[in-house]
Amino acid sequence: MDLGSMTIRTIVIYLIIAFLFRVMGKREIGELSLLDLVVFILLTEIAAIGIDRHQEPIFEVVYPMILIVIIQIILSIISLKSVKFRKLLDGTPVFIISNGKVLEKEMKKQRYTFDDLLLQLREKDIGDIRDVEYAILEPSGKLTIFKKNTEESDISALTFPLILDGIVQEDNLFHYKKDKIWLLQQLKNHGYTHFEQISYCSVRDGEVFFDKKDDK
Repeated sequence: MDLGSMTIRTIVIYLIIAFLFRVMGKREIGELSLLDLVVFILLTEIAAIGIDRHQEPIFEVVYPMILIVIIQIILSIISLKSVKFRKLLDGTPVFIISNGKVLEKEMKKQRYTFDDLLLQLREKDIGDIRDVEYAILEPSGKLTIFKKNTEESDISALTFPLILDGIVQEDNLFHYKKDKIWLLQQLKNHGYTHFEQISYCSVRDGEVFFDKKDDK
């Protein structure tokens, strides 16, 4: 394969990959789901093979890349419409520390060690577990940390959503020692009639916040 042909082939594949990544949407590298990561690895591997195997028509390289992206987009659309499917694909956040207590059982379920925990705490400039009120392991593997109450508390910033995309989060209601009847009454007090009208709802310092879904 001559240098000019290889250069053209490389540029074409590069532009195609850049376009496909753009089509899949914006997301920071640290926030990639497992499925996103698999897609990215597959695309880069196929691209590398396509550049190396110059005897193959470029369409035979581009076609599987486009097919993978189409599958990814279809799965993304389904996950937007189905909470259960989204949780199956992306997973859910897990408490590693709650109310200052390390949850060893949850750590074992996630195959998450104390070394992992201490490393991620140090990355947040926290030198001792006792300084942490809540630590949440996100589906991306990132650890979200809320420090214990100090003179200027940032624990109040931690809220648990009561409604997400029209669906009541019953586990979080239980955390606040509330039920759906209470939530429905709050809904009516704010001029709404159905949970499906709400995209996001949370409570902080006794004040309930509702964000209405965009009108179709």
